[in-house]
Amino acid sequence: MEQTWRWFGPQDRVSIADVAQAGATGIVTALHHLPTGDIWSAEEIAKRQAEIGIMQDGRPSWLVWSVVESLPVSEDIKKQQGDWRAHIAAYKQSMRNLAAAGIKVICYNFMPVLDWTRTDLGWRLPNGATCMRFDLIDFAAFDLHVLKRPGALEDYDDALQDAAARRHAELSEEEVEQLTANVVFGLPGAAEKFSLEDVREHLSEYSEMSEVTLRQHLIDFLSEVAPLAEELGLRLCCHPDDPPFPLLGLPRVMSTEAQYKMVMDAIDSPASGITLCTGSLGARPDNDLPGMMERLGDRVHFLHLRNVKRESGNLRGSFYEAEHLGGDTDMVAVVEAALKEEARRKAAGRADCSIPFRPDHGQDILDDLGRRAQPGYPSIGRLKGLAELRGIIAALEPRIAAGG
Repeated sequence: MEQTWRWFGPQDRVSIADVAQAGATGIVTALHHLPTGDIWSAEEIAKRQAEIGIMQDGRPSWLVWSVVESLPVSEDIKKQQGDWRAHIAAYKQSMRNLAAAGIKVICYNFMPVLDWTRTDLGWRLPNGATCMRFDLIDFAAFDLHVLKRPGALEDYDDALQDAAARRHAELSEEEVEQLTANVVFGLPGAAEKFSLEDVREHLSEYSEMSEVTLRQHLIDFLSEVAPLAEELGLRLCCHPDDPPFPLLGLPRVMSTEAQYKMVMDAIDSPASGITLCTGSLGARPDNDLPGMMERLGDRVHFLHLRNVKRESGNLRGSFYEAEHLGGDTDMVAVVEAALKEEARRKAAGRADCSIPFRPDHGQDILDDLGRRAQPGYPSIGRLKGLAELRGIIAALEPRIAAGG
């Protein structure tokens, strides 16, 4: 398994030297400064590769750009409106430029409007560490009383409506502003940031769109880009919805194994695959993560290994980012299934027998608490997670190699 690390570019509070010392060999990054829909030029890609290859003191890092996360899919493509055809053409040219630079794996997502959603970006744990959290009551308070979305009442039962009203009444003006900022935070490092009015406008444009229609738009997108990816030797991998249940009345199409299978069956190409994120999918109790790795493993091109602790047994509920071995997902079983998939690929002679993974998210601990890195992406918290994952791999690899 290739050990990778997400890096947000030169402005990242976690430096390339930090990553090199953590022992990762590959970098997961993107050209975050470029607006969605723009072409990633060969020059910009080469510039980012050069930044990855050099530490602050000018010495080589020996790190390489292994995975793109993300080459973003525009809202116009998801809605099939406006400049969506031009955006697909730009996407294809970016793919060509990335392939020419030797980068083979491209992660993307198809979540409408909000790429991921948390209500607290620094929730304090009993031991003093902080982490990201999704609180369903806080989210309902935002939806019902801040965003004031038309039709929102239909999405919450009476008890949740009452709890949300009480929560909103307790919040100060500053706390409401912080909750709003947290919910619309968007992808870390992204060039665009949404305002409440932006969110309302997008929601209005999605108001009549069903899950079936959004899935078809994803299939239409893949029917355009997957053949080119196969020609270029690229592997595309779709990240799951985060959280993996409907929010703000928006459809979700990558929240369950059945939804992934429908898309994989519709675009039956080895170039069109899956980013298996154990944290995103693990926020939903009916997702069997080790089983998904076993059954869909042939199309898994990238792994996000993180854990969440669910606060209820409901399909839609509150959760927080746990330690990598401390949440509700059996991380040992997931890694074992991934290692077995790698062994199958090696036996079949596949060039992609090593699946890149990264320790996704992490709790802010020790010096992380003062570093103020991108939310969810601390230095020491992720290093702890990577060390724990390395331990699992070291324990399992010899037995699996021996056929056990």
